[in-house]
Amino acid sequence: MIETNAFKKGVCLIYKGEPMIIADYTVSTPTARGGNTIFKTKLRNLKSGQILNESIRSGEKFEEVDMERHKASFMYSDGTSWHFMDDESFDQFSFDKEALGGTELYLSDGIEGLQAVLIDGVILAIELPLSVEMTVTECDPTIKGATAQAQLKPATTESGLVVPVPSYLSVGERIRVDTRDGHFLERVK
Repeated sequence: MIETNAFKKGVCLIYKGEPMIIADYTVSTPTARGGNTIFKTKLRNLKSGQILNESIRSGEKFEEVDMERHKASFMYSDGTSWHFMDDESFDQFSFDKEALGGTELYLSDGIEGLQAVLIDGVILAIELPLSVEMTVTECDPTIKGATAQAQLKPATTESGLVVPVPSYLSVGERIRVDTRDGHFLERVK
């Protein structure tokens, strides 16, 4: 059983009889006592791809989705679909932009650590590793000594993801990005 205090992005649960994955959530406590904590969730149905915005009270319990995970590889994107291969069965499968729900921005050539999520033998989702390495393709020029405080500037990666990065980074450098919230982790040597 999964309780609301175990909610995080990527957790799969049964909600209203359907397998769902938590795409996003926020926690709000309407009173100072905290007895009525509410989790405002954005759930994506793993079978239909439908997005549900639901408010769930603290303390509710949900069944876990009976699923298995296989290692997977990203092959290519044709602009409308992203194509993958199951590394165990060598089956190829694809998802469109809507089914990926924003994770397509973290996909690039050579990405490692992908997992295909199977429910009843059918691949319904793809899971990203916690961080990915990407190349900066566009950013403002480096300004040395402009300020005593750390400044962030927007940088665009090869997949189109815009990440706030430190001002010392320049075009062509490799960076590591957190896939949970899209923030810069470190420069890759």
